[in-house]
Amino acid sequence: YLYPLYGLGELPQGFARLSAIYGGTYMLDKPVDEIVMEGGKVVGVRSGGETAKCKQVYCDPTYVKDQVKKIGQVVRCICLLDHPIPNTKDALSTQIIIPQKQVNRKSDIYVTMVSYTTQVASKGWFVAMVSTNVETDNPEAEIQPGINLLGPIKQKFLQVSDVFEPLADGLSSQVFISKSYDATSHFETTCLDVLDIFKRGTGEDFDFTKVKHTLEDEV
Repeated sequence: YLYPLYGLGELPQGFARLSAIYGGTYMLDKPVDEIVMEGGKVVGVRSGGETAKCKQVYCDPTYVKDQVKKIGQVVRCICLLDHPIPNTKDALSTQIIIPQKQVNRKSDIYVTMVSYTTQVASKGWFVAMVSTNVETDNPEAEIQPGINLLGPIKQKFLQVSDVFEPLADGLSSQVFISKSYDATSHFETTCLDVLDIFKRGTGEDFDFTKVKHTLEDEV
């Protein structure tokens, strides 16, 4: 499976660098106070007393809570280990999917483990994440089959997050909203969502052959 070196934070950093190559401008430390609309279409984004004018907005559900609906919840548990996951031949990175039927559920349980080979932990340490869709009023118990695979855990962090999806496709308002991250850990659904948003915003499918610049061009 694919996982970015130095962690997921490299994805927005890579986007920032490519954005600069294509003439994009980053406005840092600018909280979004309002998405400004006129006649049902977006015309800008306001931060304090300043407004950046625009013809389109691409954002996640947290910026437009009145334009999304809750469709469920995801439970995630990040676990710190000092050993690889047992019975994986001491693999230094691992992706495990527990099929829903195997644990009498409606959705799969996802287990991902990364380590110093992907530059996200010190040597001898491992970071595992277990996630699934919430189906009961006891989310922690729902991921237990995945937790049981990890062996001894040094520390764990549990989080339950709401999952949202946009109410509209954004064609009339020109506000294009992504879906919340789901329980999957292989990025397939996220990539499909990005491609769908691109098509709605530009009117055409994304064509990788049109990409003329890469991050290697900066060297």
